Amino acid sequence: MRKFILLGLFAGLTACASAPTTYAPSAGSNRGYSERQIESDRFRIRFDGGSDVSFEELEDLALLRAADLTLERGGDWFEIVSRSSDGDDERPVRVGGSVSQTFGSRRYSGSGVGIGIRFDPGAGDKTIFLEILIRSGPLPDRPDAYDARQIVQRLG
Repeated sequence: MRKFILLGLFAGLTACASAPTTYAPSAGSNRGYSERQIESDRFRIRFDGGSDVSFEELEDLALLRAADLTLERGGDWFEIVSRSSDGDDERPVRVGGSVSQTFGSRRYSGSGVGIGIRFDPGAGDKTIFLEILIRSGPLPDRPDAYDARQIVQRLG
């Protein structure tokens, strides 16, 4: 019974440790998007997420921000000229255990069981960086060119 209480306590601490990842401006928090204009048509987008999203889900959120930004700026499509990621997919709370047994002289033997709980609130934090060019007109046939309206329809 005590084991379940401890696990519930740690699960509760984990839930309070970080806010969920949502599609919203970061506004000083450690989750959400931000962008910086580099040139008139070039932007760097950053999307920070936690252990509640995978890298793939976080990149979808970053693509959605790129599409929204393109439409806000009057563009039709965007091209990704650079992309990178940082972070890991580890969970903030991990439980491990071990079992050991020793044998000695005169029929002596001993057994041991250990359990370990690791609490790391920064584990699972990840960031996606996209550098995009905003363009208007027909969408070219290039692998890193995305139709902003289609991205918003699919991911929005």
